[in-house]
Amino acid sequence: MRRLIRFALRALLVLVLIVAALAIWKRDEIKRLMAVNSLFEPENIVHNFDHMNELFLTHPLSRGAGPISPLPEGPAAVLPKEAKQWIKDRNVTAMVVLKNGQLVHEGYYLGTRPEDLRISWSVAKSFLSALFGVLEAEGAFASLDDPVEKYAPLLKGSAYEGVTIRDVLTMSSGVAFNEDYLDFNSDINKMGRVLALGGSMDEFAANLKLREAEPGSRWHYVSVDTHVLGMVIRGATGKDIPELLETRILAPMGFEEAPYYVTDGLGVSFVLGGLNVMTRDYARFGQMIAQGGLWQGKQVVPADWVKASTSPQAKDGSAYGFQWWIPPDASPGEVMAQGIYGQYIYINPSLNVVIAVNAADRGFEEAGVNEGNIAMLRKIAAGL
Repeated sequence: MRRLIRFALRALLVLVLIVAALAIWKRDEIKRLMAVNSLFEPENIVHNFDHMNELFLTHPLSRGAGPISPLPEGPAAVLPKEAKQWIKDRNVTAMVVLKNGQLVHEGYYLGTRPEDLRISWSVAKSFLSALFGVLEAEGAFASLDDPVEKYAPLLKGSAYEGVTIRDVLTMSSGVAFNEDYLDFNSDINKMGRVLALGGSMDEFAANLKLREAEPGSRWHYVSVDTHVLGMVIRGATGKDIPELLETRILAPMGFEEAPYYVTDGLGVSFVLGGLNVMTRDYARFGQMIAQGGLWQGKQVVPADWVKASTSPQAKDGSAYGFQWWIPPDASPGEVMAQGIYGQYIYINPSLNVVIAVNAADRGFEEAGVNEGNIAMLRKIAAGL
């Protein structure tokens, strides 16, 4: 009996040591998985959204060696009286407002600071669209109607085989994908766990096998379409997205702070939502788009691409361009980059207004919230 007890104790000790060794070996992956599971908790969300580099693998970007581009101050804006309550209700953390290219309002809330680099979520998609437009003008792609596997062979045999570049630009791949952020078992949350555990985003995309519709036949928001667009860019150029974004967008624009990308375990940038940028620099990017791709006398993004990408492009008539949102009943050129939890770059060329908003709004999916946000952004713009 004593021998049996000693054996059991030794076995238990060995098991404890194995578990401890695994915990040490996988410490970083476990830490990131725990971060994903608590990322949006009320007590964590504001800090997390401004400090993603404390939680995930990241890749720092260079802003280039040039000077910071100026944001000249204009007459101080008077916001609508409802704006104060809206800022509180929607957990806004930062807002920068430009009128005629001048800084007319800047506010930071919930303990955040101007210099914080804030998670873009899907606002990053519009940055990738701008980069794609530059590369397309350089001749990196033969045609927008090329199948994506021409540039990303890993996608052969996946649901993306036969999908065109145009299809992924317009969120019309037809790939079956559950984008419900509040469903633990949704595809988007499975993807988040792959990212946290150091897996491969390329493999995740290649392992998607089901379609809900024929490619190009209908618009359906699938965030992995943007990752596939990144795979196409990498395959066509032989370069990583950070290097391309640095040289084509960041350096010419003279950003104030160097951004960074969240990455997967292989160092591949999370281009569909992992860009972290200072709010004033989000506004600079929006102003460049509002000016038809022109910034400080330099054509950063081709004007024809800006016009095309910010106009409805989905074949089924949906109000979506090339990775840009067109709001209902839009005025000429009115467009938005938009991300979950309340991230916006709102652009209204008719009024010459750009508004960059960052938030940590856990109620962003509630009925009427997005519509109310658009209404408030329009009201702020109209009152300047």
